[in-house]
Amino acid sequence: MAIRKRKIDALVETLLAEHNVSDGPVPVATIAKSRGARIHADALEGDLSGFLFRDRDHAVIGVNTQHPQTRQNFTVGHELGHLLLHDQEQLHVDRGFPVRLRNTLSSEGTDEAEREANYFAAALLMPKRFIERDLHDEEFFDLTEDTKVKILSRKYGVSTVALVNRLKNLGYIQE
Repeated sequence: MAIRKRKIDALVETLLAEHNVSDGPVPVATIAKSRGARIHADALEGDLSGFLFRDRDHAVIGVNTQHPQTRQNFTVGHELGHLLLHDQEQLHVDRGFPVRLRNTLSSEGTDEAEREANYFAAALLMPKRFIERDLHDEEFFDLTEDTKVKILSRKYGVSTVALVNRLKNLGYIQE
């Protein structure tokens, strides 16, 4: 089954509108808090990127402060994606991004919930219409212009790898 891109894109647009976000960086932690999540930032074990704990009354997104801020931003977006899209176990642990290494399915990128959470995080942190506006003069993105990649990744608070992946998914970069 394919991930629910239209549903995720619509949800992202709703969140951006609710928070009057019209440019990067997107305040992902503020948005998560508005949806009932408490952010718990702490030094976590090794490659543990983050976790989502929820029960009937509470949701906690844990973020590893030993990871770069760009990864922390993506982790909050990813776990918020799980919170809003998936009705799952009370404790959800993610190791390593962009592909979680929790089990064989996750490491192969075939776990649908993980792919949806990754898509949600990328769409929220790097909204399509913002990227389109930033690149309105570009037919195809030139990877040799590494300065532009760095400028945009800083603008959106994401890693250059996350930005390049988003640009590929949006069709700006040809493989």
